[in-house]
Amino acid sequence: MIETVGVVGLGLIGGSIAKAIRAYTGCTLYGYDADGAVLSRAMEEGTLNGVLTPDGLKACDLVVVALYPEATVDYVTRNQDQFRKGGLVMDTGGVKSVVCVPLETVAQENGFHFIGGHPMAGIERSGYANAFPELFQGASLILTPYDHTPESCVAEIWSLLRQLGFGHLQIATPAQHDHIIAYTSQLAHVVSCAYVGSPSAPNFQGFSAGSFQDMTRVARLNEDMWTELFLENREALVREIDTLVEELAAFAYTIRRGDRDNLRAMLHRARTIKETIDQNR
Repeated sequence: MIETVGVVGLGLIGGSIAKAIRAYTGCTLYGYDADGAVLSRAMEEGTLNGVLTPDGLKACDLVVVALYPEATVDYVTRNQDQFRKGGLVMDTGGVKSVVCVPLETVAQENGFHFIGGHPMAGIERSGYANAFPELFQGASLILTPYDHTPESCVAEIWSLLRQLGFGHLQIATPAQHDHIIAYTSQLAHVVSCAYVGSPSAPNFQGFSAGSFQDMTRVARLNEDMWTELFLENREALVREIDTLVEELAAFAYTIRRGDRDNLRAMLHRARTIKETIDQNR
């Protein structure tokens, strides 16, 4: 049973996890952020019971590392002998292979359980100031345990995070996660950024409706984080971009030729695919 939790990194996700733990559970909560002002604010607001130090990691049943992927690997590796034996450590990053592969041996050699995690939730703003406990209501949580990870570890994490509002648990391997997330999340951010790169973008006022807002919403992103995520999953993401370019080229060719029948068939195919996706949600 998870009674004491440590959260490392109090940005939007880590801060929201901390605030949700405080709001919805009775867990004792310790936290750390490299920004002293953020840490002080979390303490002043009563979100945390105390500051999480390396020596304090042993007291935590679960440590949530809410840092960028490279920083996560560095933090867990640097503190590998501080985690409680048999304890749980979970990250929250948007790519999994670059984190889970190097940390598998680290966790095994030091007697703790590392499980990759990815909360499928977020907003266009970042940082602790924008974190709020309701962020995860109805959201999906992806976990990428190793083959040797005890089922009880997954069950414990899910039991806690379900209290935070998560509505669905999805289990995947790190490779499966990275392959699918390249399409469902990363490609959408690339497309949104490319879309607002059009010279027509500044002239949208009075000419836009919901579709413009839908297409541009995620272009308001944290460029430091997404640069790292894109490059660390580059093969899967470039594959999806190439597929999209081929689809767009087919539309451009068909429209340029004035081929009404093929254009209608392409639009009908897209509509039926979308309808099928919606039915399976």
